[in-house]
Amino acid sequence: MNIVVNKIDYMDAQAAADLKMLLNEYAKDPMGGGGPIDPAVLDQLPQSLHEMPTAFTLIAYVDGVPAGICNCFFGFSTFAVKPLINIHDFAVAPAFRGMGISRKLMNEVERLGREKGCCKVTLEILSNNVVAMKAYERFGFEGYSLSPDVGHALFWQKKLLY
Repeated sequence: MNIVVNKIDYMDAQAAADLKMLLNEYAKDPMGGGGPIDPAVLDQLPQSLHEMPTAFTLIAYVDGVPAGICNCFFGFSTFAVKPLINIHDFAVAPAFRGMGISRKLMNEVERLGREKGCCKVTLEILSNNVVAMKAYERFGFEGYSLSPDVGHALFWQKKLLY
């Protein structure tokens, strides 16, 4: 079994198809929303990410088959005055779980972060996704808090368009 992680070129037709397929499969999972992504949205995704200068996507391939995805965005920490990486989507296809793919994806995110001088990697997780929480803890992630006295950070949203 050969596992390779590639930072994809959004304008490459095969990479774009792999991105759309993996993200749609993730969306169908209960932890990804439980339903497919609108095909019109998927069609726009590679070009839109290509136009977003802070975006990058890693795809893990097992013997040439797309198996895992990590969509990331560079951000900025005002407290550290350094860039950071936010993992926006992270998923391994069910048929490929337990093969070490998530570790390879995370290692590449960390390598790229260190290469760019990032101070940290952030991500959001659903509070009932215990399996992912345990995996993220093994990768060194923890809940974010400035001080135990003020509590942990929570991820909130206000939808503007959909």
